[in-house]
Amino acid sequence: QVQLLQSGGGLVQPGDSLRLSCAASGRALSNYGMGWFRQGPGQEREFVASITSSGRRTYYADSVKGRFTAFRDDIKNTLYLQINSLQLEDTAIYYCAAAFSPFRDLDVGRGSEGYNYWGQGTQVTVSS
Repeated sequence: QVQLLQSGGGLVQPGDSLRLSCAASGRALSNYGMGWFRQGPGQEREFVASITSSGRRTYYADSVKGRFTAFRDDIKNTLYLQINSLQLEDTAIYYCAAAFSPFRDLDVGRGSEGYNYWGQGTQVTVSS
């Protein structure tokens, strides 16, 4: 069983940067592919980014490519999402997710159904 505890959200202005964290306990994250999803007001949950268990491959939604960076520190058992150049439309609850992935460079994918474990969510609000 993997428990994911998120931190790092908040109220920011357009153009600001933010780093979200997702700390895992219960299992070593090195065997898990990870993903970030978000759900804006009145919207469905959408894929943001994913990273393979090796950490060598990352994938992004077109809307965040070039501004968001997912990375992991398996020594700290933590996943991160660096968010730069925040935009109003980035306002959402952000969720991290994990799925056991023994194939180190195989992406879990963009569908939320592929992930077994979820963080509690953290609110990011972008407002001027």
